[in-house]
Amino acid sequence: MDYDRIFKAAIERLHDEGRYRVFIDILRHKGQFPNAQCFGGNGPKPITVWCSNDYLCMGQHDTVVAAMEEALHGVGAGSGGTRNISGNTHYHTELETELAGLHGKNAALLFTSGYVSNEAALSTLGKLLPGCIIFSDELNHASMIAGIKNSSCEKRVFRHNDLAHLEELLAAEDPGTPKLIAFESVYSMDADIAPVAAICDLADQYNALTYLDEVHAVGMYGDHGGGISERDQVAHRLTIIEGTLGKAFGVMGGYIAANQTIIDCIRSYAPGFIFTTSLSPVLVAGALASVRHLKNSKQERAAQQESAAMLKAKFASAGLPAMPSVTHIVPLLVGCPVRTKQISDILLAEYGLYVQPINFPTVPRGTERLRFTPGPLHTPEMMDELVAALVEIWGRLELRKAA
Repeated sequence: MDYDRIFKAAIERLHDEGRYRVFIDILRHKGQFPNAQCFGGNGPKPITVWCSNDYLCMGQHDTVVAAMEEALHGVGAGSGGTRNISGNTHYHTELETELAGLHGKNAALLFTSGYVSNEAALSTLGKLLPGCIIFSDELNHASMIAGIKNSSCEKRVFRHNDLAHLEELLAAEDPGTPKLIAFESVYSMDADIAPVAAICDLADQYNALTYLDEVHAVGMYGDHGGGISERDQVAHRLTIIEGTLGKAFGVMGGYIAANQTIIDCIRSYAPGFIFTTSLSPVLVAGALASVRHLKNSKQERAAQQESAAMLKAKFASAGLPAMPSVTHIVPLLVGCPVRTKQISDILLAEYGLYVQPINFPTVPRGTERLRFTPGPLHTPEMMDELVAALVEIWGRLELRKAA
């Protein structure tokens, strides 16, 4: 058996399909974002970052950095173990209390990432509910799909945001069968929003639990950063709300918020929680400072929304094929993996503008795109530079513009 040949062939397939991913070697400098340095070739060169999920630049915020420095010098670098074995600190319990309050729940549970929180929570819920059927939006995160698969439950996939299809699937099942509807609030690749209240209506009608992934919405929406469920005043109707600390909150980690009994079940039964070293107190301290700041400050959210609206308008004026977006995310449709990678490479090499290509399996084949996340620190001049570069490249490659 030629193992090496098999592995090389797997990588060659990605190259042939234009889907091989290259990680750009960059350094951000505190206080200068979205400006950064890119390494490689002839040494570091200045670039402007257009694809960060640190949507509000909280990873650079003085309050967050100061909190992390204080924790580092106060308690040291590591957590000391799993939450069950010496890794439970006062920072962890403080942050869980803060997150529970953010979502109007009486308990929350921290994980090392949003992926882990989805996988651990969904797989455990399914195993605890005998005969449970999970109803999943077709565009759900890979981590949600993994959790549903590992639950060993039957699943029903409903068309994206299609309430009629979801109801059809719910109505077809025995009323006494345990049911869980799993969906997201903001879908980060298509930049649209789920009809959360209407899905809650169906859950009430068919006696189903609800699991809402708010990773691309927490910090970004609602008066206190509680996400779409806070903005739409429906958080109290949701069984479980899942979020991340690694995007708008600017640090690292994931969590779920729910009632105390559900949290206790996940805490007690989920292997992904039980057997994982807990987040470093340094990270937790930074996340705690970020959550508290964004609960009280609307400035960052408002500035980010203004930037997103401005970039959408500039793309439209230039005839660039921006996909419809009602959120802070601005996707630009290319429709070919090779071309998408080519545009990304030209932007970085010739213009010092960094945006990653988004290809299959993250998005369906034929919908490959560039995904821009303008933040509160992107200026109109930066946007003009980006638009001019894209217009030149579109012309050079003879790509189709917007109708």
